[in-house]
Amino acid sequence: MPTLTPVQQKFVLHWGEMGTRWGINRTVAQIHALLYITPKPLPAEDISETLQVARSNVSNSLKELQAWGIVRRVHVMGDTRDQFESLKDVWELFRVVLDERKKREIDPTLTVLRDCLIEAEQDAGTDQHTEQKLRELHDFFEVTTHWYDQVRQWPTSALTKFLKLGDKVRKLLSLGDGAERRK
Repeated sequence: MPTLTPVQQKFVLHWGEMGTRWGINRTVAQIHALLYITPKPLPAEDISETLQVARSNVSNSLKELQAWGIVRRVHVMGDTRDQFESLKDVWELFRVVLDERKKREIDPTLTVLRDCLIEAEQDAGTDQHTEQKLRELHDFFEVTTHWYDQVRQWPTSALTKFLKLGDKVRKLLSLGDGAERRK
């Protein structure tokens, strides 16, 4: 059973707290944090003992993390127990999380927005303002998901360069300092 250093404890506790803010169960997030910072795969028993949570809770949490695609079951030579490890590449980890959130949250929202727009166009009782706001929201999600689908395919090196450009992109596009948008 790994003993956590104070820094590791701080990280695991914080990640669990952040998980609740992201709509994820605290224990699920803490298990992910533990597996992320642990250099070797861990069996469920060690996770349970290290985090002092029920073995059944660990089992359910591991299933959820595997469903998200950020934790996988591995086998270690000489040990018959299932062991678990997290994706270690932070960029790939966040790509997988963003893909899952898009699939679970954005895609269903786009479907409902499309349905609402079709119904609004067919229903003479739908006011123009409602239809306009639904269309704006739909178009926003369409543009951003299309952009995400393109950027998702970039290699990590290109993505990091793009993100580090920051304000330079706005300046390159001659968008000014943004003051006109804040008015």
